Amino acid sequence: MSEIYMKNIQWFPGHMTKTRRMICSNISLVDAVVEILDARIPLSSKNPDINRFVGDKPKIMLLNKSGMADQSATSKWISYYEKRGYTTLAIDCKTGYGVKNFIPTVREKVLASLLEKRNNSGMTGAPIRLMILGIPNVGKSSFINCIAQSKKAKVEDRPGVTRTKQWVKIDTNMELLDMPGVLWPKFDDQNVARNLAFTGAINDNIMDLESLAMLLLESLARKYPEAVQERYKVDLSKKKDGFELLTEIGLHRGMLIRGGEVNYERAAIMVFDEFRGGKLGKLTLELPEE
Repeated sequence: MSEIYMKNIQWFPGHMTKTRRMICSNISLVDAVVEILDARIPLSSKNPDINRFVGDKPKIMLLNKSGMADQSATSKWISYYEKRGYTTLAIDCKTGYGVKNFIPTVREKVLASLLEKRNNSGMTGAPIRLMILGIPNVGKSSFINCIAQSKKAKVEDRPGVTRTKQWVKIDTNMELLDMPGVLWPKFDDQNVARNLAFTGAINDNIMDLESLAMLLLESLARKYPEAVQERYKVDLSKKKDGFELLTEIGLHRGMLIRGGEVNYERAAIMVFDEFRGGKLGKLTLELPEE
């Protein structure tokens, strides 16, 4: 049923090609890479091109927005990535959760051997330089502001705000290179593309939000039926498709146009505002075992 709602999702603005080149040309300037993922979609938000861009540089992965994610699912994802050799932390830049663990983890785990080598050669004053990478709207700028305890990076709740690199000094011996958000040129897996669209990593202006909301509601009704029923007072005793769900929600919320028809655009915008704002509870859209 869902497949009739919308065509394949693809989004790769021109400035992202420039960002890819920028990553490759600046990787030699840093000691390690920080890749920020969305804890609600820890696989879909991982850019498959990053490993090729950064080569053998040490890496730490941060599952941001963990305050909006299912805690048990986040634990599974941390285990998933740790088993694959990635140092991984769950953080939430809005609340500051987990952020204090970042610098100690970088020093004592990610770059321990490099710092020991520098110490043995008398280079203790050399600054640690880290490159911050991630998809659009994943919270790179929020993380920098949180770790720096300032507002040095521009933050807005829409993708593509950061368009150029910028160095941010954290303390006397740590500097962060904030890079623009970057996706990959083609989404071969449309489940990944939809997850990115659900969470706002893809510009809403190019999307059919009504169809997208129907797909999101179907996904949430499968994974978290109690949350959908509690928030929207819909009856899920029998299976309903996204159109039926959005119709029921629009009617219940009184989102009607002349003639008593549902205003689907308004209802869709409301669903995304509430999902992205965490009002449906702590939800994760994908699990390692899937």
